[in-house]
Amino acid sequence: MSESPFVSVIIPMRNEAGTIGALLGGVLAQDYPADRYEVLVVDGESSDDSAAVVEAHGARDARVRLLRNPPRIVPTALNIAIRAARGDVICRIDGHTRVAPDYLRMGVEALRRTGADNVGGPMCAVGGGWFGDAVAAATGSRLGIGSYFHYGTEEREVDTVYLGMWPRAAFERVGLFDEELVRNQDDEFNYRLRKAGGRVVLTPTMRSWYQNRQSLTGLLRQYYQYGQWKVRVLQKHPRQMSWRHFVPPAFVAGLAGLIVLGSVVPVAGSAARAVLGVYAVAVLVEAGRLRLRHGLRAWLATALAFVSIHFAWGTGFLNGLATFADRWRAPETAPPRLDRRDGDIPAPAPHVAAAAGGGGRTP
Repeated sequence: MSESPFVSVIIPMRNEAGTIGALLGGVLAQDYPADRYEVLVVDGESSDDSAAVVEAHGARDARVRLLRNPPRIVPTALNIAIRAARGDVICRIDGHTRVAPDYLRMGVEALRRTGADNVGGPMCAVGGGWFGDAVAAATGSRLGIGSYFHYGTEEREVDTVYLGMWPRAAFERVGLFDEELVRNQDDEFNYRLRKAGGRVVLTPTMRSWYQNRQSLTGLLRQYYQYGQWKVRVLQKHPRQMSWRHFVPPAFVAGLAGLIVLGSVVPVAGSAARAVLGVYAVAVLVEAGRLRLRHGLRAWLATALAFVSIHFAWGTGFLNGLATFADRWRAPETAPPRLDRRDGDIPAPAPHVAAAAGGGGRTP
Protein backbone atom coordinates (compact mmCIF):
# COMPACT_ATOMS: atom_id res chain seq x y z
CA MET A 1 0.00 0.00 0.00
CA SER A 2 2.88 2.33 -0.80
CA GLU A 3 0.52 4.50 -2.86
CA SER A 4 -2.12 4.77 -0.17
CA PRO A 5 -3.51 8.31 0.08
CA PHE A 6 -2.87 10.22 3.29
CA VAL A 7 -6.04 10.16 5.41
CA SER A 8 -7.07 12.69 8.05
CA VAL A 9 -9.43 11.14 10.59
CA ILE A 10 -11.53 13.91 12.17
CA ILE A 11 -13.40 13.31 15.43
CA PRO A 12 -15.79 15.92 16.88
CA MET A 13 -16.05 15.38 20.63
CA ARG A 14 -17.75 16.78 23.70
CA ASN A 15 -17.95 14.95 27.03
CA GLU A 16 -16.96 11.56 25.62
CA ALA A 17 -14.53 10.55 28.39
CA GLY A 18 -16.20 7.16 28.73
CA THR A 19 -15.72 6.19 25.08
CA ILE A 20 -13.03 8.32 23.43
CA GLY A 21 -10.13 6.23 24.75
CA ALA A 22 -11.48 3.01 23.26
CA LEU A 23 -12.28 4.80 20.00
CA LEU A 24 -8.76 6.18 19.68
CA GLY A 25 -7.31 2.77 20.46
CA GLY A 26 -9.30 1.30 17.60
CA VAL A 27 -8.45 4.11 15.19
CA LEU A 28 -4.73 3.91 15.96
CA ALA A 29 -4.81 0.13 15.46
CA GLN A 30 -6.15 0.30 11.90
CA ASP A 31 -4.58 -2.00 9.31
CA TYR A 32 -3.95 1.08 7.16
CA PRO A 33 -0.26 2.12 6.98
CA ALA A 34 0.49 4.03 10.18
CA ASP A 35 2.49 6.73 8.40
CA ARG A 36 -0.38 7.47 6.02
CA TYR A 37 -2.97 8.83 8.44
CA GLU A 38 -3.43 11.32 11.25
CA VAL A 39 -6.14 11.73 13.91
CA LEU A 40 -7.59 15.16 14.70
CA VAL A 41 -9.87 15.29 17.73
CA VAL A 42 -11.83 18.54 18.11
CA ASP A 43 -13.04 19.14 21.64
CA GLY A 44 -16.13 21.27 22.23
CA GLU A 45 -15.12 22.56 25.67
CA SER A 46 -15.77 19.23 27.41
CA SER A 47 -16.54 19.44 31.14
CA ASP A 48 -15.24 15.92 31.82
CA ASP A 49 -11.83 14.32 31.23
CA SER A 50 -12.24 13.90 27.47
CA ALA A 51 -9.48 16.33 26.54
CA ALA A 52 -7.06 14.78 29.04
CA VAL A 53 -7.65 11.34 27.56
CA VAL A 54 -6.90 12.64 24.07
CA GLU A 55 -3.80 14.51 25.24
CA ALA A 56 -2.50 11.32 26.87
CA HIS A 57 -2.87 9.48 23.56
CA GLY A 58 -1.17 12.36 21.76
CA ALA A 59 1.78 12.19 24.13
CA ARG A 60 2.28 8.55 23.15
CA ASP A 61 1.51 8.84 19.45
CA ALA A 62 2.28 11.91 17.33
CA ARG A 63 -0.52 11.06 14.92
CA VAL A 64 -3.06 12.33 17.47
CA ARG A 65 -3.71 16.07 17.75
CA LEU A 66 -6.23 17.86 19.97
CA LEU A 67 -7.95 20.96 18.59
CA ARG A 68 -10.37 23.32 20.34
CA ASN A 69 -13.93 24.13 19.33
CA PRO A 70 -15.24 27.08 21.39
CA PRO A 71 -18.67 27.19 19.65
CA ARG A 72 -19.21 23.60 20.91
CA ILE A 73 -21.33 22.42 17.97
CA VAL A 74 -20.61 19.69 15.45
CA PRO A 75 -20.38 21.68 12.18
CA THR A 76 -17.77 24.08 13.56
CA ALA A 77 -15.80 21.13 14.92
CA LEU A 78 -15.82 19.45 11.51
CA ASN A 79 -14.74 22.63 9.72
CA ILE A 80 -11.93 23.30 12.22
CA ALA A 81 -10.62 19.79 11.64
CA ILE A 82 -10.94 19.88 7.84
CA ARG A 83 -9.04 23.16 7.66
CA ALA A 84 -6.26 21.72 9.84
CA ALA A 85 -6.19 18.37 8.03
CA ARG A 86 -3.17 17.36 5.94
CA GLY A 87 -4.89 14.47 4.19
CA ASP A 88 -6.03 14.03 0.62
CA VAL A 89 -8.90 12.01 2.14
CA ILE A 90 -11.04 13.17 5.08
CA CYS A 91 -12.72 10.54 7.28
CA ARG A 92 -15.22 11.48 9.98
CA ILE A 93 -15.65 9.28 13.05
CA ASP A 94 -17.76 10.34 16.04
CA GLY A 95 -16.70 10.04 19.66
CA HIS A 96 -19.45 7.56 20.54
CA THR A 97 -18.60 5.18 17.68
CA ARG A 98 -16.30 2.16 17.34
CA VAL A 99 -14.87 1.16 13.97
CA ALA A 100 -13.62 -2.13 12.56
CA PRO A 101 -9.82 -2.56 12.19
CA ASP A 102 -10.13 -2.29 8.40
CA TYR A 103 -12.44 0.75 8.40
CA LEU A 104 -10.00 3.18 6.78
CA ARG A 105 -8.74 0.68 4.24
CA MET A 106 -12.27 -0.33 3.22
CA GLY A 107 -13.27 3.32 2.89
CA VAL A 108 -10.30 4.22 0.69
CA GLU A 109 -10.93 1.16 -1.46
CA ALA A 110 -14.61 2.12 -1.79
CA LEU A 111 -13.70 5.64 -2.91
CA ARG A 112 -11.38 4.22 -5.54
CA ARG A 113 -13.76 1.48 -6.69
CA THR A 114 -16.92 3.58 -6.93
CA GLY A 115 -15.49 6.98 -7.85
CA ALA A 116 -17.91 8.44 -5.28
CA ASP A 117 -17.44 11.78 -3.54
CA ASN A 118 -18.56 10.40 -0.17
CA VAL A 119 -18.70 6.84 1.12
CA GLY A 120 -19.91 5.51 4.43
CA GLY A 121 -21.22 2.38 6.07
CA PRO A 122 -24.46 1.45 7.80
CA MET A 123 -25.18 2.71 11.31
CA CYS A 124 -25.18 -0.35 13.56
CA ALA A 125 -26.66 0.70 16.91
CA VAL A 126 -25.39 -1.25 19.92
CA GLY A 127 -27.92 -0.32 22.61
CA GLY A 128 -27.13 -0.93 26.26
CA GLY A 129 -29.64 -1.51 29.05
CA TRP A 130 -33.30 -2.31 28.70
CA PHE A 131 -34.22 0.98 26.98
CA GLY A 132 -30.97 1.40 25.04
CA ASP A 133 -31.52 -2.01 23.44
CA ALA A 134 -35.05 -0.97 22.54
CA VAL A 135 -33.79 2.22 20.91
CA ALA A 136 -31.24 0.23 18.91
CA ALA A 137 -33.98 -2.05 17.61
CA ALA A 138 -36.32 0.82 16.76
CA THR A 139 -33.72 2.91 14.92
CA GLY A 140 -32.70 -0.11 12.87
CA SER A 141 -36.26 -0.51 11.56
CA ARG A 142 -37.80 1.22 8.55
CA LEU A 143 -40.68 2.23 10.79
CA GLY A 144 -38.29 3.97 13.14
CA ILE A 145 -36.24 6.28 10.89
CA GLY A 146 -36.49 5.39 7.23
CA SER A 147 -33.00 6.39 6.05
CA TYR A 148 -31.29 3.54 4.21
CA PHE A 149 -28.09 3.73 6.25
CA HIS A 150 -30.03 2.64 9.34
CA TYR A 151 -30.99 -0.72 7.86
CA GLY A 152 -29.27 -1.14 4.48
CA THR A 153 -27.18 -4.23 3.76
CA GLU A 154 -26.22 -3.74 0.10
CA GLU A 155 -23.88 -1.27 -1.57
CA ARG A 156 -25.77 1.41 -3.43
CA GLU A 157 -25.97 5.12 -4.15
CA VAL A 158 -27.90 6.99 -1.46
CA ASP A 159 -28.89 10.49 -0.34
CA THR A 160 -26.74 10.44 2.78
CA VAL A 161 -24.62 8.08 4.87
CA TYR A 162 -23.54 7.68 8.47
CA LEU A 163 -20.27 9.52 9.21
CA GLY A 164 -18.53 9.71 5.81
CA MET A 165 -15.22 9.62 3.96
CA TRP A 166 -14.54 12.22 1.28
CA PRO A 167 -11.76 13.21 -1.09
CA ARG A 168 -10.54 16.60 0.09
CA ALA A 169 -11.46 17.93 -3.35
CA ALA A 170 -15.16 17.49 -2.45
CA PHE A 171 -14.88 20.28 0.14
CA GLU A 172 -12.80 22.43 -2.19
CA ARG A 173 -15.60 22.12 -4.74
CA VAL A 174 -18.77 22.70 -2.68
CA GLY A 175 -17.54 24.27 0.54
CA LEU A 176 -17.53 23.12 4.15
CA PHE A 177 -20.35 22.26 6.55
CA ASP A 178 -23.02 24.86 7.21
CA GLU A 179 -22.20 26.20 10.68
CA GLU A 180 -25.75 27.41 11.32
CA LEU A 181 -27.08 23.86 11.41
CA VAL A 182 -26.65 22.50 14.92
CA ARG A 183 -28.24 19.29 13.61
CA ASN A 184 -28.64 17.79 10.12
CA GLN A 185 -25.49 19.42 8.77
CA ASP A 186 -24.50 16.13 7.11
CA ASP A 187 -27.82 15.91 5.24
CA GLU A 188 -27.41 19.47 4.01
CA PHE A 189 -23.81 18.95 2.91
CA ASN A 190 -24.58 15.72 1.07
CA TYR A 191 -27.42 17.46 -0.75
CA ARG A 192 -25.06 20.21 -1.93
CA LEU A 193 -22.56 17.57 -2.96
CA ARG A 194 -25.12 15.66 -5.02
CA LYS A 195 -26.53 18.87 -6.49
CA ALA A 196 -23.02 19.66 -7.75
CA GLY A 197 -22.86 16.30 -9.53
CA GLY A 198 -21.25 14.30 -6.74
CA ARG A 199 -22.22 10.80 -5.68
CA VAL A 200 -22.80 9.40 -2.18
CA VAL A 201 -22.43 5.63 -1.76
CA LEU A 202 -23.22 3.36 1.16
CA THR A 203 -21.02 0.27 1.41
CA PRO A 204 -21.47 -2.44 4.05
CA THR A 205 -17.70 -3.06 3.99
CA MET A 206 -17.21 0.02 6.22
CA ARG A 207 -18.24 -1.44 9.55
CA SER A 208 -18.85 0.68 12.65
CA TRP A 209 -20.91 0.50 15.81
CA TYR A 210 -22.82 3.49 17.17
CA GLN A 211 -23.64 3.88 20.86
CA ASN A 212 -27.21 5.17 20.73
CA ARG A 213 -29.08 7.04 23.45
CA GLN A 214 -29.90 4.92 26.50
CA SER A 215 -32.44 7.12 28.24
CA LEU A 216 -35.90 8.31 27.28
CA THR A 217 -35.05 11.97 27.88
CA GLY A 218 -31.89 11.72 25.78
CA LEU A 219 -33.80 10.12 22.92
CA LEU A 220 -36.58 12.70 23.03
CA ARG A 221 -34.11 15.59 23.05
CA GLN A 222 -32.11 14.12 20.16
CA TYR A 223 -35.04 13.60 17.79
CA TYR A 224 -36.77 16.83 18.79
CA GLN A 225 -33.64 18.68 17.67
CA TYR A 226 -33.43 16.63 14.47
CA GLY A 227 -36.98 17.62 13.59
CA GLN A 228 -36.50 21.27 14.56
CA TRP A 229 -33.33 21.79 12.49
CA LYS A 230 -34.75 19.90 9.52
CA VAL A 231 -36.90 22.98 8.97
CA ARG A 232 -33.77 25.04 8.28
CA VAL A 233 -32.65 22.44 5.76
CA LEU A 234 -36.09 22.71 4.15
CA GLN A 235 -35.80 26.48 3.98
CA LYS A 236 -32.34 26.33 2.43
CA HIS A 237 -32.93 23.35 0.10
CA PRO A 238 -36.61 22.41 -0.41
CA ARG A 239 -35.69 19.64 -2.84
CA GLN A 240 -33.59 17.90 -0.21
CA MET A 241 -36.81 16.86 1.53
CA SER A 242 -38.46 13.49 0.99
CA TRP A 243 -42.11 12.68 1.61
CA ARG A 244 -41.12 10.63 4.67
CA HIS A 245 -39.78 13.78 6.36
CA PHE A 246 -43.30 15.25 6.41
CA VAL A 247 -45.08 12.19 7.81
CA PRO A 248 -44.26 12.71 11.55
CA PRO A 249 -45.21 16.43 11.69
CA ALA A 250 -48.34 15.82 9.61
CA PHE A 251 -49.32 12.96 11.92
CA VAL A 252 -48.72 14.97 15.10
CA ALA A 253 -50.48 18.08 13.78
CA GLY A 254 -53.40 16.11 12.34
CA LEU A 255 -53.88 14.09 15.50
CA ALA A 256 -53.74 17.17 17.71
CA GLY A 257 -56.25 18.93 15.47
CA LEU A 258 -58.66 16.02 15.60
CA ILE A 259 -58.39 15.81 19.39
CA VAL A 260 -59.09 19.54 19.83
CA LEU A 261 -61.92 19.49 17.30
CA GLY A 262 -63.33 16.40 18.94
CA SER A 263 -64.41 18.46 21.94
CA VAL A 264 -67.07 20.11 19.77
CA VAL A 265 -67.46 17.69 16.85
CA PRO A 266 -67.91 14.09 18.06
CA VAL A 267 -66.95 12.57 14.70
CA ALA A 268 -63.53 14.22 14.93
CA GLY A 269 -62.97 12.58 18.31
CA SER A 270 -63.89 9.22 16.81
CA ALA A 271 -61.47 9.83 13.94
CA ALA A 272 -58.69 10.65 16.43
CA ARG A 273 -59.29 7.40 18.30
CA ALA A 274 -59.29 5.47 15.04
CA VAL A 275 -56.00 7.03 13.91
CA LEU A 276 -54.41 6.32 17.29
CA GLY A 277 -55.68 2.75 17.17
CA VAL A 278 -54.21 2.05 13.74
CA TYR A 279 -50.92 3.66 14.77
CA ALA A 280 -50.75 1.67 18.01
CA VAL A 281 -51.35 -1.60 16.14
CA ALA A 282 -48.61 -0.81 13.62
CA VAL A 283 -46.12 0.09 16.36
CA LEU A 284 -46.94 -2.93 18.53
CA VAL A 285 -46.74 -5.33 15.58
CA GLU A 286 -43.34 -4.04 14.47
CA ALA A 287 -42.04 -3.88 18.04
CA GLY A 288 -43.24 -7.44 18.55
CA ARG A 289 -41.53 -8.63 15.38
CA LEU A 290 -38.27 -7.14 16.61
CA ARG A 291 -38.30 -7.82 20.33
CA LEU A 292 -41.19 -9.96 21.57
CA ARG A 293 -38.94 -13.02 21.84
CA HIS A 294 -36.97 -11.07 24.45
CA GLY A 295 -40.00 -10.72 26.67
CA LEU A 296 -42.91 -8.38 27.36
CA ARG A 297 -40.72 -5.61 28.79
CA ALA A 298 -38.49 -5.51 25.70
CA TRP A 299 -41.55 -5.46 23.42
CA LEU A 300 -43.20 -2.54 25.22
CA ALA A 301 -39.88 -0.66 25.54
CA THR A 302 -39.36 -0.89 21.78
CA ALA A 303 -42.90 0.36 21.18
CA LEU A 304 -42.13 3.29 23.49
CA ALA A 305 -38.94 4.00 21.52
CA PHE A 306 -40.90 4.12 18.25
CA VAL A 307 -43.49 6.49 19.72
CA SER A 308 -40.78 8.71 21.23
CA ILE A 309 -38.90 9.01 17.93
CA HIS A 310 -42.02 9.79 15.88
CA PHE A 311 -43.60 12.30 18.24
CA ALA A 312 -40.33 14.03 19.18
CA TRP A 313 -39.31 14.46 15.52
CA GLY A 314 -42.79 15.61 14.49
CA THR A 315 -43.15 18.04 17.39
CA GLY A 316 -39.64 19.39 16.81
CA PHE A 317 -40.42 20.01 13.15
CA LEU A 318 -43.61 21.89 14.01
CA ASN A 319 -41.72 23.96 16.55
CA GLY A 320 -39.05 24.65 13.92
CA LEU A 321 -41.72 26.07 11.60
CA ALA A 322 -42.53 28.62 14.28
CA THR A 323 -38.97 29.19 15.52
CA PHE A 324 -37.58 29.83 12.04
CA ALA A 325 -40.67 31.49 10.57
CA ASP A 326 -38.80 34.75 9.99
CA ARG A 327 -36.11 33.05 7.90
CA TRP A 328 -38.19 31.97 4.92
CA ARG A 329 -37.31 35.15 3.05
CA ALA A 330 -34.02 35.94 4.76
CA PRO A 331 -31.02 35.99 2.40
CA GLU A 332 -28.88 32.88 2.83
CA THR A 333 -25.16 33.09 3.38
CA ALA A 334 -22.87 30.74 1.51
CA PRO A 335 -21.25 27.90 3.50
CA PRO A 336 -17.63 28.43 4.53
CA ARG A 337 -15.09 27.74 1.80
CA LEU A 338 -11.97 25.56 1.85
CA ASP A 339 -9.07 27.00 -0.08
CA ARG A 340 -6.97 24.75 -2.27
CA ARG A 341 -3.67 23.70 -0.77
CA ASP A 342 -0.19 24.15 -2.12
CA GLY A 343 2.70 21.81 -1.36
CA ASP A 344 3.06 18.24 -0.21
CA ILE A 345 1.92 16.50 2.95
CA PRO A 346 4.50 17.02 5.70
CA ALA A 347 6.49 13.96 6.67
CA PRO A 348 5.28 12.09 9.77
CA ALA A 349 7.28 11.95 12.97
CA PRO A 350 10.09 9.33 12.81
CA HIS A 351 8.52 6.95 15.33
CA VAL A 352 5.25 7.02 13.38
CA ALA A 353 6.99 6.10 10.14
CA ALA A 354 8.73 3.24 11.93
CA ALA A 355 5.35 1.97 13.16
CA ALA A 356 4.26 1.39 9.58
CA GLY A 357 6.40 -1.70 9.49
CA GLY A 358 4.52 -3.20 12.42
CA GLY A 359 1.17 -3.78 10.76
CA GLY A 360 -0.09 -0.24 11.17
CA ARG A 361 -0.43 -0.48 14.96
CA THR A 362 0.63 1.98 17.60
CA PRO A 363 4.20 1.29 18.76
